[in-house]
Amino acid sequence: MAFMAKVHLTGAQATMLATLYGRALDAESSHPLLNDTMALDAVRKIDADFGATGLHRSDRITVALRAGHLDAWTREFLATHPEATVLHLGCGLDSRVYRVDPGPGVRWFDVDYPDVIELRRRLYPPRDGYETIASSVTDPAWLTRVPADRPVLVVAEGLTMYLREDEGRALVRRIVDRFPAGQFVFDAFSRRGIRMQRINKVVQVAGATLHWGVDDGAELEAIAPGLRCVTALSAFSIEGYEKLGLGYRALVGVARLLPVMRRMSVFYRLEF
Repeated sequence: MAFMAKVHLTGAQATMLATLYGRALDAESSHPLLNDTMALDAVRKIDADFGATGLHRSDRITVALRAGHLDAWTREFLATHPEATVLHLGCGLDSRVYRVDPGPGVRWFDVDYPDVIELRRRLYPPRDGYETIASSVTDPAWLTRVPADRPVLVVAEGLTMYLREDEGRALVRRIVDRFPAGQFVFDAFSRRGIRMQRINKVVQVAGATLHWGVDDGAELEAIAPGLRCVTALSAFSIEGYEKLGLGYRALVGVARLLPVMRRMSVFYRLEF
């Protein structure tokens, strides 16, 4: 029998309902970009007013494209590192591990607050090589539960901006110090993007606060010795926008021409 999970989240945790809703809307559209049917199933099992998350139905496009971009970077890493560890930080209700479907040599850990992990366990099935860790990502203790004998891929979507800068930098250093080699793939807002959070409807509805802004890859490289920024790609330059309607493509084209807009949201790929 289907269940309805009552969800009461506030602050940064509440924003995960908006992105889940965006992926679900994409999945039920006539021409899905991500086609995350597990997100659609999850939305149907959660007792929440998704229409009140601040996410407009048209926003499903950017939600799907951004998730798909990090999925692609994840697959690229695992194609060249078939025996690796994946740390999906601030995983929320993202079904990325099921979309990517890593091979048997991959150990995948989803990390988020205990109430989020408990909800995940009710919504999503277990699978081989996959574990959840119920903890704040900024708590140093959780990382000791992860074996450090393989290259690591750290995936973080919609997380860095909710961390304070000192917390984020300390988290990156701990991971670099623990593992022999790896990559970080994530999105970040510029400092101007952080200052403009008052017009971010999803953030405002959730009562969340954004903190950490990153203006270029050099700032990230300075966090730890050996850390290199190999890709810094504007969110307006990721693949997929060409599939959209003329009006949406025009808006993206304008954003690409304006440096302030182009740098406001960036996907970074770091290596160490």
